[in-house]
Amino acid sequence: MAAPFMEKIAEYFGSPEPAIRLILSVLLGYPFALVYRCFFFHQSATVVHLFHTFSGLALATFNFGYQVGHSFLCIIIQFLMLRLMGRTVTCVLSSFIFQMIYLLMGYYYTATDEYDIKWTMPHCVLTLKLIGLALDYYDGGKEQSQINEEQKKSALSSTPSLLEVFGFSYFYGGFLVGPQFTLRNYQMLVSREMSDVPGQPPNSVVPAMKRFGLGLITLSIFAMGGPLYPANYYLTDEFEAHPFWYKCVYILVWVKVNLYKYISCWLITEGVCILSGLGYNGKNEKGEPQWDACANVRVWLFETTPLFTGTINSFNINTNAWVARHVFKRLKFLGNKLLSQMFTLLFLAVWHGLHSGYLICFSVEFIIVNVEKQAQALVRDSPLLTSIAQSHLYPLVYLVQQLIHWLFMGYPLVPFCLFTYDKWLKVYSSIYFCGHIFFFAAFLVLPYLRKVFVPRKKGSEKKED
Repeated sequence: MAAPFMEKIAEYFGSPEPAIRLILSVLLGYPFALVYRCFFFHQSATVVHLFHTFSGLALATFNFGYQVGHSFLCIIIQFLMLRLMGRTVTCVLSSFIFQMIYLLMGYYYTATDEYDIKWTMPHCVLTLKLIGLALDYYDGGKEQSQINEEQKKSALSSTPSLLEVFGFSYFYGGFLVGPQFTLRNYQMLVSREMSDVPGQPPNSVVPAMKRFGLGLITLSIFAMGGPLYPANYYLTDEFEAHPFWYKCVYILVWVKVNLYKYISCWLITEGVCILSGLGYNGKNEKGEPQWDACANVRVWLFETTPLFTGTINSFNINTNAWVARHVFKRLKFLGNKLLSQMFTLLFLAVWHGLHSGYLICFSVEFIIVNVEKQAQALVRDSPLLTSIAQSHLYPLVYLVQQLIHWLFMGYPLVPFCLFTYDKWLKVYSSIYFCGHIFFFAAFLVLPYLRKVFVPRKKGSEKKED
């Protein structure tokens, strides 16, 4: 009965059935959160774990059927590694290697040249969760003086039970599309600490509904704009025939519209987390409760920033925080920040999938971010450029920044969405590799501009004399 019914709904909305199932599953998080608040909030930890486990498993089965066994198997093996290997480097390395290889093998056997909603989609979220679990368990065995404040918040002082790991992994507010959160936060939710009224259901209905409403708005924007600006249009003869300026404008609008696909899902799931209490993030200086612990997007920053780094900092926040905490900062032993950044972006590219488009996307991002930092330093250190940036001309400067910003935000996302080299190479060729040329030229020119616009210090002049 369910399959024909879902087929009819998918046909009515003109969307693929897996996409409809995913959206319905994300929305079902709200009734699950209400049931938890009304009937399970004051129950024992065991009962709460069981509720979160079976509700998440139900959603997973609704979407992926028997393939839910992949996540089930990886959770059990991760738990066994924690139990048998303990708080050791061996456990951390074994967890990382096993979970990543399992994910990559899943990509290898299921990936196509199109964007598919398959079991590997939630599994990539689970992979980070389970690797993070191993690292937090490892940190819990260290002396307090050996870990930083951030690690202290997530470090596990005791070995979690299998049921606890299941509840954490299958929690309905984060299993399918994120966000990332720690087992420590999940434990605080179960122990009724994640509330502005400790021991009682949080006063979070209104904040949750606000995120839900914003999520529906962004989902509507994507539903209306997505079909008008599809990624496969890049591969048509019609796109090829358009002039260069039109192609650039298309990329600019396309990326803005299509990013709402991700933003809408994250906002809706954030509302689920807020409603359950997992989104509670303490109180501010005014004593007002904060509900952004599971925020995966900063909408205002995303909409207004003219900087590439601003968009990156506003988008997929919890995944970026996970990678910063567990990859970038743990590469400190390399002694080179740039090298750590390169390996971190390489990890992100591989984690997303095996297509060449991911590698191109994150390599271009690396170039863009570092060129932007040089440009920012130039403006900051130049009195003339600083005065222009702060003058009445700033609205014009801001407009130009935004146009450049969104054009070259779309540029690396073209291969990200087209996946294979024959597709993204065709598009890049049609726009003459303008992004590569622009940033390569900027990389060469910025040092000379620095000599022109940044006054040399008197000490350096005397030294040259």
